[in-house]
Amino acid sequence: MAYKKFSAPQIFDGQQMLGKGNVLITTEQGAVEAIVPRQDAGDDILQLKGILSPGFINCHCHLELSHLKGAIPEKTGLIDFVWNVIRNRHYAEEEILQAIEKAEEEMLRNGIVAVGDICNNTLTAPQKTKGHLRYHNFIEASGFVNANASERFQRAVDIYNTFSQGSAFNSIVPHAPYSVAEELWKKIIGFPGNQLLTIHNQETIPENELFMQKQGGFLPFYEKMNIDISWFIASGKTSLQTYLPNFLPGQQVILVHNVYTSREDVSFSKQPPHPSCCWCLCPNANLYITGQLPDIKMLMEEQCEIVLGTDSLASNHQLSVLAEMKSIQQQFPFIPLQQLFTWATLNGAKALKTDDVLGSFEKGKKPGVVICEEDLGECRRLL
Repeated sequence: MAYKKFSAPQIFDGQQMLGKGNVLITTEQGAVEAIVPRQDAGDDILQLKGILSPGFINCHCHLELSHLKGAIPEKTGLIDFVWNVIRNRHYAEEEILQAIEKAEEEMLRNGIVAVGDICNNTLTAPQKTKGHLRYHNFIEASGFVNANASERFQRAVDIYNTFSQGSAFNSIVPHAPYSVAEELWKKIIGFPGNQLLTIHNQETIPENELFMQKQGGFLPFYEKMNIDISWFIASGKTSLQTYLPNFLPGQQVILVHNVYTSREDVSFSKQPPHPSCCWCLCPNANLYITGQLPDIKMLMEEQCEIVLGTDSLASNHQLSVLAEMKSIQQQFPFIPLQQLFTWATLNGAKALKTDDVLGSFEKGKKPGVVICEEDLGECRRLL
């Protein structure tokens, strides 16, 4: 059998950073054989500069919004951003499909091997069937009026069925706490096989204000959208502490953004019978939309399972997990490089339930091979 051999000053194996003198050996098809000392590796070793890593896992993306790159101004705040997305969705289908293909090519160039992708329509399905990346399709259901729950859920089921024709990795998920009514929650959570879910969590202060006092910026937003929320009663708790008990104990949930998540919220999330939670950071999108970042130091202190996402090109200048790592490093320079790579690889693979094949250089896995500059400026996918 023919093998490929890679060496670099540092090799991140998915859990730890290995120094000089090691060689990664894979098959021609990219299956990991071993990491061995250089003296045991034989000849034909490709010597590289930088950090050798498994492929990156993008746990939160909106590929279907790729045509909105540059269309929405920066730092509008979340509510105006959402309004702009709603207003700007209507482009020619051909233009949308071209943008989707180009965005996927960008993720491939940037060393991404798997994506947790939010879907509100089926426009990304043709590109995904080409098999360039491994996707988990999160079919988003939304609707803040109980009377519309059946109609909204059936639409999500129809989209789910389309994606299921080409992939076994699909879920129906709630969009956000402020956009899912009680009856719709019940239908989402009880959907058969819905073990892996995701939700936009505490991305803006008005989200917590809505659930704590029925006040804040979402009230005029609902008026503008002609949504009657007279039925809604504030719980007196934060949004996370209000909605998290809706999930089932055996479910796994990727909480995305977490900009206004408190230590008390994290402690609450760990209390049984709550679901298993992963905390997805999308720092470049947060900086684009609000200029605010999550309290990453607190999340680390609370030993949260942290993963990374890019969000969409509507809220980001690029789809690059490495760029998210670099932004975190710039804002939180105390975070070890090894920790950033763990979030970007093995943690992400576990969050998307793909760690049987991705996320680390373990024998038999095919995680992809990426070489990164030491300053996290650029990377190149080798396999």
